[in-house]
Amino acid sequence: MTEVAVTASCPTPYRRRRPERTLLYRTVQTHFATWLALTREGAVDGDPVPAHVEREFRRYLTCGILAHGFARARCGDCGHHFLIAFSCKGRGVCPSCNTRRMVATAAHLADVIPRLPVRPWVLAVPKRLRYFLQRDPDLQGAALRLFLRAVEQCLRARSADAGPAARIGAVAFIHRFGAALNPHLHFHCVVLDGVFAPAPAGGVVFHEATGLDEQAIAAVQAKVRRQLLGSFVRRGRLDGDAAHAMQAWQHGGGFSVDASVRIEAADRAGRERLLRYCARPPFALERLQQRDAEHLLYEATKAGPGGTGAQILTPLQLLDRLAALVPPPRVHRHRYFGVLAPHSPLRPAVTALALPAAPPANAAPPTAEPAHRTAARYAWALLLARIYEVFPLRCPTCGGDMRIIAFITEAAVVRDILIPLGEPITPPTIAPARGPPLWEMPQAGQPEIEQAQPAPDYAFDQRIAW
Repeated sequence: MTEVAVTASCPTPYRRRRPERTLLYRTVQTHFATWLALTREGAVDGDPVPAHVEREFRRYLTCGILAHGFARARCGDCGHHFLIAFSCKGRGVCPSCNTRRMVATAAHLADVIPRLPVRPWVLAVPKRLRYFLQRDPDLQGAALRLFLRAVEQCLRARSADAGPAARIGAVAFIHRFGAALNPHLHFHCVVLDGVFAPAPAGGVVFHEATGLDEQAIAAVQAKVRRQLLGSFVRRGRLDGDAAHAMQAWQHGGGFSVDASVRIEAADRAGRERLLRYCARPPFALERLQQRDAEHLLYEATKAGPGGTGAQILTPLQLLDRLAALVPPPRVHRHRYFGVLAPHSPLRPAVTALALPAAPPANAAPPTAEPAHRTAARYAWALLLARIYEVFPLRCPTCGGDMRIIAFITEAAVVRDILIPLGEPITPPTIAPARGPPLWEMPQAGQPEIEQAQPAPDYAFDQRIAW
């Protein structure tokens, strides 16, 4: 009893993250300028590094660093206080901000999607088509709409008493990455397992789908394969002979549709886990390890062609892969379809199904839930509570509520606060660009080092592939 009481009165204290101590931060800090210079030097036409990619890396180097400014939280009861560093709010490189965005997206969708059965539908296409999808946003949207129309027809045919006007409700995520940090565009769609039709007296009626077996999923795959290849031919991306040959490929021809998992209506935790999986970022910091002084090891969740899931990368190769996976600006990470689409006339009635039913007038008052479960807006503290089960604005000394009292951005004030705390008053230094050792010129006063192998007497074209 005493141990339980002590645990309840002393909540787990909040510990500020220190990104400058992580392997990814040190890698970007040391090699980013070199990677940027070498990439630009090797460019054939224009700047190979888009502005939004360079901006993501530079903003990541400022994320979580107190020297760039912070917020100050204080307990009104006992006076305990701590500092909260600003985040970069990035979309591609920063693991912390990517995790926050993932949890915020999943928490919001789990609260607004109706409490009905859901099923994830996943579509993957052959590598030959991924090249065009990766570079053409309009083609991405067309392929996604084609896929969801096939899913809608399948669910409508297996929903009893559903008319031709019944629509699905879906949230689609476009993944541009694979498990090994490789470009791999595919679609994850969270679809309510049935269709919605307008009710005669107003509102909507949900018709749950039944009998969705492997044969039904295979039929959807065959339809998507045929229609998508035809769309590529009409858009001039493939010629007719190539599409006909791909249609004759065995074992699905590189097309894959999976819908074998179903989350029941009462499994709210399972629905949120599914949404987190669909909204996950491409990079996981815990999978990155230092192999030696010049190589990194990234553990993938799936085995590669060699039978192992480990990827051995140099720091520059890691930056190359991260840069390729940074999403373009002003592009939505997820999209709504069917009755969940913004302009659907049934959307208000469908989202109202997610609200809990009103209790009877004579019912006992419900037990109060924690703030991070009932809040409508998912602020920083609420998201941390959802991830780590630790509410950071709960005073670790007295258990009282803490609040943000100031945002410190002026350099002089930042320095005056950090010096007594023993925190660095300057941000980590970004290493300058440097070339390979053989490119360095000898310093003044030092003899030039004779190469072990003399230069050839004839010109050698290194572009020749033997």
